[in-house]
Amino acid sequence: MATIEECRTALEKLSDNMASAEGDVRTAAALDRSLSCRITDLDITFVGRLRDGRIEVLDTLQGPPAEKAQIRLTMSGDDLVAMVNGELNFAKAWGSGRVKLEAGLRDLFRLRTLL
Repeated sequence: MATIEECRTALEKLSDNMASAEGDVRTAAALDRSLSCRITDLDITFVGRLRDGRIEVLDTLQGPPAEKAQIRLTMSGDDLVAMVNGELNFAKAWGSGRVKLEAGLRDLFRLRTLL
């Protein structure tokens, strides 16, 4: 099972990957939205912002967040680490229910480029 620190490192790597992306991926990630990433097996939630193609983690909460973020991810820590390391395909994990992505319809259309 992935640790909190391994999950935080995976989010930092994902942020770096998005910031260095080009073209449609860079455009899709250039949102300014509140973001939460719930790690179910650790019962924690990273909360922060997606801004200018980077993920900024502002806090780590025990359990689910009190307020809904505009973009919400839910998955196990192992799935987060595997996804960021290229060992788990996001679209397949999302389609099978291993990863949950919730956002407004407009944001979902824009984020589909990242998938």
